[in-house]
Amino acid sequence: MTENAFDEMLCFQNMYQAYKMAARGKRSKKEVVDFELDLSRNLWELIHQMEDKTYRIGGYHKFMIYDPKKREIQALFFRDRVVQHCLCDNILKPYFEKRLIYDNAACREGKGTHYAMDRLTQFLREHYKKHGTKGYILKYDIRHYFDSINHDVMKERLWSIPDRNVLGLLFHIINSYAKEKNPITGEEKGLPMGNQTSQWFALYYLDPLDRLIKEQMRVKHYIRYMDDGILVHESREFLNEVRREMEKKVTELKVEFNEKTQIFPIAEGVDFLGFRFYLTDTGKVIKRLRTSNKRRWKRRLRKFKKDYQNGDKSLEEIGRSVASYNGHLKHGHTYKLKKKVLAGFVLTRAKKDNS
Repeated sequence: MTENAFDEMLCFQNMYQAYKMAARGKRSKKEVVDFELDLSRNLWELIHQMEDKTYRIGGYHKFMIYDPKKREIQALFFRDRVVQHCLCDNILKPYFEKRLIYDNAACREGKGTHYAMDRLTQFLREHYKKHGTKGYILKYDIRHYFDSINHDVMKERLWSIPDRNVLGLLFHIINSYAKEKNPITGEEKGLPMGNQTSQWFALYYLDPLDRLIKEQMRVKHYIRYMDDGILVHESREFLNEVRREMEKKVTELKVEFNEKTQIFPIAEGVDFLGFRFYLTDTGKVIKRLRTSNKRRWKRRLRKFKKDYQNGDKSLEEIGRSVASYNGHLKHGHTYKLKKKVLAGFVLTRAKKDNS
């Protein structure tokens, strides 16, 4: 990143491309339609506000999601999502990509859920070639990760950015939301889960932990998906030592591990990204859908049947959703499960009353 990255970002072409990315799949929504009614003026207004340092986030609207668990999502209004895309696509993505370890897997181009699953599978196979099924896994999870990210620590992590205009905009975004504020120290915590910038911040926030594990402790088999990490090693004693050093590092970052953080034998299997991974005596890695995810999938299919019966969803909409989920299930050993569950998945319309 150059010292003039902010000025280079603020051209109409970049902002227009950011608008197209923000509007993708949402062209029928009222706030998008309203923005498009005077598109050129709205885009130039954003550019001028950012040039004049008068741009301010317009606030957040909040809603709840319940899959896979209850979460509050804080979403920006459309004009602010355009700014987020412009900032992330032109500055944050190229800047952070060079600074993250290879196996930091979430929300990155060419990576994601299935990449992380494949890497863990590869690590288990490599471990088997040298040690068989003897060995241990250290699994960690950060307690309420997005809500716990400390604003002061996050800002300190960003000071390496050379363009102070970029830095000022990032600090404004961080300051625009806080889940919690310490009444004594004034410290604020929490990133809004609906922000594109929050994804990059969350990837980078734990980079010191990644560096500790990979570069200082020399752990070869390590994968992180946002705040969920897996380490594989033949020695429990070594992993205990690694964990002690990890505890120190997360304390410095002012977050903490939750009760899911533990060390256990590889033979027990490990939960990761909705699947249970098992290393068999023959070296094969079996990936079974977790019980809670099976129940969730069955509930979703029952909801599809009800929605179709009531006319709330079309056959095409349901078909796309089922095909998408089936694509995810293909990355595990789920053939028998799909055959059993989908055998009873029959869509029927409610009979009309002709009386």
